[in-house]
Amino acid sequence: MVGLKEELLKSIWHAFTALDLDRSGKVLSHNLCTVLNVPHDPVALEEHFRDDDEGPVSNQGYMPYLNKFILEKVQGNFDKVEFNRMCWTLCAKKNLSKSPLLISDEDAFKVWVIFNFLSEDKYPLIIVPEEIEYLLKKITEAMGAGWQQEQFDHYKIALNTSREGLSAWELIDLIGSGKFSKGMDRQTVSMAINEVFNELILDVLKQGYMLKKGHKRKNWMERWFVLKPNIISYYVSEDLKDKKGDIILDGNCCVEALPDKDGKKCLFLIKCLDKTFEISASDKKKKQEWIQAIQSTVNLLRAGSPPPHKEARQKRKELRQKLLAEQEELERQMKELQAANENKQKELETVRKQLEAAAARAAEEEKKRLQTQVELQDRFSLELEREKLVRQKMEEQVAQKSSELEQYLQRVRELEEMYKQLQEALEDEKQARQDEETVRKLQARLLEEESAKRAELEKWHLQQQQTIQMTEAEKQELENQRMMKEQALQVAMEQLKQLELERKEALEQYEEVKKKLETAANNTKSWKDKVAHHEGLIRLIEPGSKNPHLITNWGPAAFTEAELEQRQRSWKGKKATSE
Repeated sequence: MVGLKEELLKSIWHAFTALDLDRSGKVLSHNLCTVLNVPHDPVALEEHFRDDDEGPVSNQGYMPYLNKFILEKVQGNFDKVEFNRMCWTLCAKKNLSKSPLLISDEDAFKVWVIFNFLSEDKYPLIIVPEEIEYLLKKITEAMGAGWQQEQFDHYKIALNTSREGLSAWELIDLIGSGKFSKGMDRQTVSMAINEVFNELILDVLKQGYMLKKGHKRKNWMERWFVLKPNIISYYVSEDLKDKKGDIILDGNCCVEALPDKDGKKCLFLIKCLDKTFEISASDKKKKQEWIQAIQSTVNLLRAGSPPPHKEARQKRKELRQKLLAEQEELERQMKELQAANENKQKELETVRKQLEAAAARAAEEEKKRLQTQVELQDRFSLELEREKLVRQKMEEQVAQKSSELEQYLQRVRELEEMYKQLQEALEDEKQARQDEETVRKLQARLLEEESAKRAELEKWHLQQQQTIQMTEAEKQELENQRMMKEQALQVAMEQLKQLELERKEALEQYEEVKKKLETAANNTKSWKDKVAHHEGLIRLIEPGSKNPHLITNWGPAAFTEAELEQRQRSWKGKKATSE
């Protein structure tokens, strides 16, 4: 009853605010009692509207009477449309815009009723932009047009900069202006408004023509069915003038699909406690839509939930209240932060002053410290001069002793250097011989590879000559093979050239190693006299024989014939000893 009272109060508020400050409140009260089926109380009415200093028609004076003698007695057995139409009649003439609109007065009335349903529960009544968008979307969908979100966003921004929402009359002007229904005729807009009105105000969840099987005659008759949250009413036609019956819905009802029979298709069954109704839809799609709609309605009745559009409206309101509470909380926090920031600023100012005072004290202390430091520096300078004189005398004594020691150590270093240089010369000669052997092996490997490549080139040359002698039928195929072999031959020639270059580099390395060997031999000879003079125990390595060197395919040999024979005899002697 609280929700019903709030809905009634919105329409009554429009009618009440349209009255002049006279005794017209009596007219409103009489009309309300009539349309709401509430008994008249003439004594209470006259008592309340007696002429006094406070005035007969005021919110404070009239609302107590309205609540006590009218609204508390409402039972819900009244025509909501007739009630809204009465309130509309009292307020429309004074508030409705005189400019021509694209919608009729009947459509304006329906928009006004929808406004009361969607408006906020605070006075003066307004509809917020979110509910305006919801309503315009519903109307646009009912017209079968596309929703222009960008256009509404621009309108919403302009609206939010000036006010919180629209009044009922501004909403009627907005829809009647055709701003969001461009390209649609008056009839299409009117049908869309009527469809939204039926859904939101009359709680019509679904409606349409179907065939119903009679309970007595068992014949099939076409009826206009209207589904509401707890009832299905069926009429002769869609003008709703001749009502033929109702199907009362509750949580015990169920709906089932039936197979085709007796020439009827798209059948379904509605089971209630006392009756069962067989109905035939026009097609399978309509049948499925009606079954789903009825089943959803029964499920809502079982769960005790309100109709979907009312539940959605409540959720939107709760969401807006939550956002508003969050915004208020955010504003409160911002104020607290601002206050805390101001306190911090004051604290920072206090700290800054304290720092300035501390800096002044520190400057004074620094001045005293610098003065003390200058005095200490003067005293330390005198002591440092005395220390320098003492140190100078000690350095002269140390220098004399060091000179004697240096002469002794110089003699020792000369002998060590001579031994070291002799050892390095021997190592250089040994390394030169190893490098010569390495180069010789590299030359041998390069010659072997060169011989193999030459043999392969000769083989390819023979194969090429044999290929030329083949028959003309095979010539084309062999020509491709010849080209591939020529490419391989070219690659081999390049590799051969590379081997030639490597061989030349090896010869150059050999020459370089030979020069190193000669240099090492000369160094060994030059140190012979010095070593013999100091020790007399080391026999220097003498240069090799001056006999001509052997010449091989790779160049000059590493050893002479005499050296080779001497090595061979030494090897045979070691072999005989081991046996």
